[in-house]
Amino acid sequence: MMNVASAGRLPASHVSDETSEDLTRIGDMSRLFGVTLRALRFYEDKGLINPIRQGTTRLYTRRDKARLKLILLGRKVGFSLREVKQMLDLHDPSGANPKQYRVALEKSERQLGKLERQRQALDEAIADMQGLIGDLRERVGDRQQRVASR
Repeated sequence: MMNVASAGRLPASHVSDETSEDLTRIGDMSRLFGVTLRALRFYEDKGLINPIRQGTTRLYTRRDKARLKLILLGRKVGFSLREVKQMLDLHDPSGANPKQYRVALEKSERQLGKLERQRQALDEAIADMQGLIGDLRERVGDRQQRVASR
């Protein structure tokens, strides 16, 4: 985290919205969220987060932190960045966000179904692999017994 004085003068619009304790430098964001600097810059390039720029210094607000948290959650559960951006862009800071919630709910239900199908396919693959390993162990055991009985 940083203090506004050390960052130089911020635009008046940002000073009124954010206090010095609310601003975080890129390195601190990287450590805080366990992402690379490159990932943060990529998310900025894609319009997912919008840090305050002071020369080459990026200062992230509470809003950026909240958005990054949602981006990482979305990626973790399998949403594309495009889907994450669509949901984030529906957010209205002054409203109740019913449209954002409906879209997020619909996308989340679809994604949950997809993940459940993937889990079923993985469970079947694991069962097949366990069966193969059991067969191979049995064959290795039979071969060793035949060799030992000679």
